Amino acid sequence: MRRFKLVMEYDGSCFHGWQYQPELKTIQGELEQALSLIAMKPVAVHGSGRTDAGVHALAQVAHFDMETRMKGPALKKSLNCLLPEGLVIHHCMEVGPAFHARFAARAKTYRYRILNRPLRPVLGRNYVWHVWRPLDRGGMEAAAALLVGTHDFKSFEAAGSPRSHTVRTLFHAGFCDEPRNPGVFAFEVTANGFLRYMVRNLVGTLVHVGMGKIRVEEIPEILGGRSRHLAGVTAPPQGLFLKAVHYDMANDFAEPAMEVQPPPGIGMGGGKHF
Repeated sequence: MRRFKLVMEYDGSCFHGWQYQPELKTIQGELEQALSLIAMKPVAVHGSGRTDAGVHALAQVAHFDMETRMKGPALKKSLNCLLPEGLVIHHCMEVGPAFHARFAARAKTYRYRILNRPLRPVLGRNYVWHVWRPLDRGGMEAAAALLVGTHDFKSFEAAGSPRSHTVRTLFHAGFCDEPRNPGVFAFEVTANGFLRYMVRNLVGTLVHVGMGKIRVEEIPEILGGRSRHLAGVTAPPQGLFLKAVHYDMANDFAEPAMEVQPPPGIGMGGGKHF
């Protein structure tokens, strides 16, 4: 039995999330179906974590075990021939039996894209959150800086999180512009773990700061209050991208920031809006 590591990209608009669900199209389900055809027996795929319906990935990581003579590049080619549109394998490589896509991960980086302009978008609306009210970027930056460090993030947790505790460490949290996409900027966050909907709840809270609904000085109070009703709204899923899963912290964090681009010929847009 050999173990392989996958690095993949997917458009969350095409799937009902990562986790296998009977009768529904999911990323895990499509991968297991394709690999089982190649192996001619059931193959289980283990991801670094779940992404919800509508959430995208630039570099999701998974692993699987298979009895095969095929090497990684051949498996990658076979998988990409079988997988549906909206899902592609960038890398497939053999790894040691100790590697585990979820338990070996040291951190993850997510990027959340916001379009801040009055006019609602049409093309590319599945890849950004449209917020029509003007946002105070300075206030949002200041609030994001207060999130960095080790805190109890229970106020930013959705119900039903599978966790033993709600303390997480944020290594980085901040905003960056996308010069080629006027009006679009992104919140990028790296942490050693995330609670359910945590990134989307952080973004919703920071947008409320940008609107003046929450003061920057309230962020420590929200963290300390450990209550979901203290924080802002849950941002919609379509602006969220899993950018990277980090296994070697020193090397992974040396990567340059990646600008998210829509499919060729598609402009940037948004979905739900205020």
